[in-house]
Order: sequence, then C-alpha cells, then structure tokens
Amino acid sequence: MNSASMSGATAPSLAGRRILVVGAGRAEGPRLPAGNGNATCVALARAGARVACADRDRDAAQRTVDDILQANGAATALQADVSDVAQIPALVAQAAEQLGGLDGLVMNVGISHRTPLAALDAEDWDRVMSVNTRAHLFCAKHALVTMAPGGSIVFVSSTASRRPGGRNPAYEASKAALSAVCRAVALEGQPAGIRANIVMLGLIDTPMGRAATQARPERTSQPMPFGRQGTAQEVGAAIRFLLSDEASYINAIELPVDGGMSAGIVLRK
Repeated sequence: MNSASMSGATAPSLAGRRILVVGAGRAEGPRLPAGNGNATCVALARAGARVACADRDRDAAQRTVDDILQANGAATALQADVSDVAQIPALVAQAAEQLGGLDGLVMNVGISHRTPLAALDAEDWDRVMSVNTRAHLFCAKHALVTMAPGGSIVFVSSTASRRPGGRNPAYEASKAALSAVCRAVALEGQPAGIRANIVMLGLIDTPMGRAATQARPERTSQPMPFGRQGTAQEVGAAIRFLLSDEASYINAIELPVDGGMSAGIVLRK
C-alpha cells in the first residue's frame, strides 16, 4: 500500500510494518469523540502499516477496519477476549498469519469499574487485573517469540498509576503494574532488538473518558493543561512514534500524554 493514498498521510514511517492492536474496536453510534484504539489503528495505517484490529467484539473491530479501508488503508478484524489467557496464543498466531508476520503490538485493552476501596472485593480486583495487566503480559510473551527482529511493543497506561485521586484502587494498581511488565518485556526483547514502552495517558476525551466524567464530574472541573483534554488522535500519534524507527533508541520508558499535568504544568487562574 502507498501510505500517501490515505487522507492526511505524512512520512510513511511505518511503511510495510505489520501491527496487532488489541482493544481496537469502535463503538456503534456517533463517531465523535474517537476511542484510543480506533484512532491508533487509523494513525498506524496512515503511516503505512498493515493493522490487525483485535477486540472481544468482532463487530467493533470490523468498524475500525472499515474506517481504515474507506481511506485506502490495509487492515483485518480479529476477535478474542484476552482476559482468557487461553485465547492469546491463537490471537497472536492469527494476526501474524493474516499480516504475513508481526512487527508491532499495541495493548490498548482495559476496563474500570470505579469501585472504591471500601466496596472492593476479590472478584472485582481479579477481573480488572486479568484484563489490564495479565492480558498485557501474556500477549507480549507470545508476541515476542513471533515478532520480527527490531519490532516494538506499546502498552497503554494511565496517570492514575501514580495518583490515587480517582479512588479506584484496582484500576490504579493494574496500571502501575504495567510499568514492571514493560520493563520485563523490554529486557526480554533486547537481544532481538525488540523494544517495549508505555504511553501514560492523562485526561483524554474518549467515550470511556466521558463515561468516567459522568460518574465523577469533578474529574474535569480541575484546571487542565492548555485548557482542554487530550484527544485520541494525539494518543495515536504518540503510539505511532514509539512503534517507528524514529524511536529506535527509546526503550522501557513511560511517555506521559497528558499535556504536562503529571509534571504540574497547569495554569491556575
């Protein structure tokens, strides 16, 4: 595919790359705002990659594929529930088969039930950890032995991993654990030149973010960098960079995509 054929394309820094995105679906209904998975897949395709869009909801994955195909990109839809570890080897193998190999993995899948500590039980904890941490580790494990030398893995985390303000300990702990997962994967992948990094998201205007704000309105009442939330397209751009050769010497880092909020860069009136 000639990536320049896609609307808004720039330098084809991912030309020919074969990338699996887990948590790639687009919800049915209005397209704005975009979700992180959908926007990331579109950004990767615009940069020249062939993308396997995986989601537990095949129709949601197909909607993202349709967005890419309508813009003359290359993509395929896959279905898997990665909270079930037994489904992961087949998912990775199927992605590699349909793409003709594997050069990249993006782990965007995640859930949050927003249960405070006082109400948290073991079942809630295990459900969040199984999706937000365990699935990431085992997808990366199987991708590492499939991926071509020089590949790249990106985990999607959150600034909630460093801040307890959301009173959502299972989610916060699951995202904090991704830091250790990322370092372990980066170390394991280094002999083959495979990198692993994290994008650590702040307040991003997505359907999931809007649901969180509806449940906790004070979430967006605080001052925000640049006076706004981030967008899924800005998240996708950061992920595209970390997957590209432009980031060839960047490994095992947490890249905040939060406008500077985690560094305290916020103007207060």
